[in-house]
Amino acid sequence: MNFPFNVFLAAFASAWITTIAALPLWRRWCLRTGLVDDPGHRKIHDSPIPLAGGFAVLTGILLPLLIAGLALSFLPFAQTKFGALSYGFDKRAWQLAAIGGGAIGMTLLGWLDDRHELKAGPKFAGQLAIAALVAWSGVRITLFVPNELFSYAITILWILTLVNAFNFMDNMNGLCAGLGIIGAWLFAISAATAGQYLVALIALLTAGALLGFLPYNFPNARAFLGDAGSHLVGFLLAVLAILPHFYTPESPRRFAVVTPLLVLAVPLGDLAWVVLLRTRLRQPFWIGDTNHLSHRLVRAGLSKRKAVLVIWALAAAIGSIALIW
Repeated sequence: MNFPFNVFLAAFASAWITTIAALPLWRRWCLRTGLVDDPGHRKIHDSPIPLAGGFAVLTGILLPLLIAGLALSFLPFAQTKFGALSYGFDKRAWQLAAIGGGAIGMTLLGWLDDRHELKAGPKFAGQLAIAALVAWSGVRITLFVPNELFSYAITILWILTLVNAFNFMDNMNGLCAGLGIIGAWLFAISAATAGQYLVALIALLTAGALLGFLPYNFPNARAFLGDAGSHLVGFLLAVLAILPHFYTPESPRRFAVVTPLLVLAVPLGDLAWVVLLRTRLRQPFWIGDTNHLSHRLVRAGLSKRKAVLVIWALAAAIGSIALIW
């Protein structure tokens, strides 16, 4: 790896600091506008909590990315010193715009759900439209099948699955954000070691922004991600799983394409379990319940904090094995 390590560090730190700085501002805005999660059925808090996390994380990712893009476009010394990164920005400019637009779109869709409790149909239609936009930009899965329609279909299905998986996992303090950090960090390592520097930087921005939010959410919550944040996290992890080239002519490991499935095994497994269970019980699979892995660990005797830590450890272990393998 001949890419400057300090650029990776700068990406992670800038997202972390930006999110920490933005969160109090977004918290005040949420309190002023009434965008809060009130206590109620299946809730673990006894006072209103601002749903500020999604907006703060989005700010922590997009602001450093925008500054970096401007620097590489208008500062000659930046273009010279970081030629590989500048090339990546130029080559994937349209895809980056679509990913940024998709991130904003998912956050706004989640915000509408937080505000108005959207019905399943309109919410799914919004997710579908954003996923289709990203696929249209060229960010697509192929799975060695030379068929464009298949590529579109599997990419859209993947994004929808991850968005809803992380939305489902946002059921205890720190759980969704922590899984997002672990997944983004593992994708960053995979991309950086493969020389895919722009992908690694996006992953580090994601990890840094979520880490900046985490102290506000775990172990005691002063802010929630809300549907805005869980939609954003699921979308970003889905895209980070698509962007890297896990199989290349230089590294022809055909089974390496299962790496994203293992890195994201915990949220995917939890989603599959609750959907199958709700279907078997003849309940709408989009209606929440307390049958998630986190709830089952609590019923087994763990505290909520320990249940979250156990799930984090499980996700990190499976993901690390995937990268080693």
